[in-house]
Amino acid sequence: MPDFVDLFSNTQVQIIVALIAVDVVLGILGAVVRKEFRLGKVASFMKGSVLSYVFGYAVLELVAQGLPSLGFLVPVAFALIVVAQLASVVRNLKKLGLPLPGADKM
Repeated sequence: MPDFVDLFSNTQVQIIVALIAVDVVLGILGAVVRKEFRLGKVASFMKGSVLSYVFGYAVLELVAQGLPSLGFLVPVAFALIVVAQLASVVRNLKKLGLPLPGADKM
């Protein structure tokens, strides 16, 4: 049985954390530019993203190690998390006023 801390040291979790960090920084910059910055929003975002994405992914990896038949869910969950975070990054770039083609549909 792997150590719980080891679940957070793999490349996929590091990518998820990096995307969350970029999203947070861009979200803060976008809120400051639009004069909508509230510290409480940052806290609620961090609680939601970190808990649901990082811990959820780590727990899913742990479950997949215990039940190998569910192993196919790990890469699917990773792909969905990355897509969700990239969409959020694009939305935050749009809030900064960057003209992005197709971003108006998000």
